[in-house]
Amino acid sequence: MQTVEIRPELHVLLLEFGQAYLWNDAGALTLIDSGIATSGGEIAAAVGVLGFRRSDVERVVLTHFHEDHCGGAAEVSGWGDVTVMAHRLDAPVIRGERSAPPPLLTDEERALHHALGAHLLPPAPPCRVDRELEDGDVIDLGGGARVIHTPGHTDGSIALHLPHAGVLFTGDTVAHAAGQVMPGVFNVDRAETLRSFRRLAAIDASLACVGHGDPVPDAHTTLTAAAAALL
Repeated sequence: MQTVEIRPELHVLLLEFGQAYLWNDAGALTLIDSGIATSGGEIAAAVGVLGFRRSDVERVVLTHFHEDHCGGAAEVSGWGDVTVMAHRLDAPVIRGERSAPPPLLTDEERALHHALGAHLLPPAPPCRVDRELEDGDVIDLGGGARVIHTPGHTDGSIALHLPHAGVLFTGDTVAHAAGQVMPGVFNVDRAETLRSFRRLAAIDASLACVGHGDPVPDAHTTLTAAAAALL
C-alpha cells in the first residue's frame, strides 16, 4: 500500500488491488471507495500514517457496487460512527439484498478482465448503506459535494463534484491509463457510460480523481477533448 498526497487535504491510497481516496476536512475524514474485501488493514495503516485514528473516518462514499470499490466498506463501517453512502440503485447490491447485474463485456474487455485477475477478486461482504443518494444531493464534504448520477458502468454509479475545491471524483466512468483519459470499461451499458462521460466532461473542474489511474490535472480541458474524440 502507498499513500500519495495530491493536495494537503486529499490523498490517494494505492491498495493491493485498485485505489481509494481520503479527504480531510479539519480532521474529519471521508473515504471515497474502499478497495477489495481485504483492504481494511491497508486503509487503517494509511489513516495512521497520516496521523489519524480509524475513528476519525466519519463517512464512506461508494461510487458503485463493484467489489474493488465497495469491498472494504463493511469493515470500515465498524470503526466508529461511520455513515456509508451510495446511490439508491446500487444500495441493494451493496447491502447484499440482490445480485449484481454483470457487465456486458466485449471480446477485448473479456481478455482484459481476465488479465487483470478481476475474476479472482473476493466478493464484497454485505455492507449497510445509511444514506441512499440521488442525483443533485449535496454531501457535507469539501465545502459541499454535489452528487452526479452517472449510470452506465453500473445503474447507480455516481461522481462527486466539489466546486469550491475544483475537484471531481469520477468513479469508474472515467479511467486514466498509459497517459490516455477514456471512458471506463466493464460496463452494464456502454452507451449510457458514454453519455455519463460527456456529462462529467462538461463540469468545470481543475482535477479529476478517477477510479483507476492517476488523477487528471486540467480536468475540464482534458475530459472535453476526450469526449469530443468519442465515436
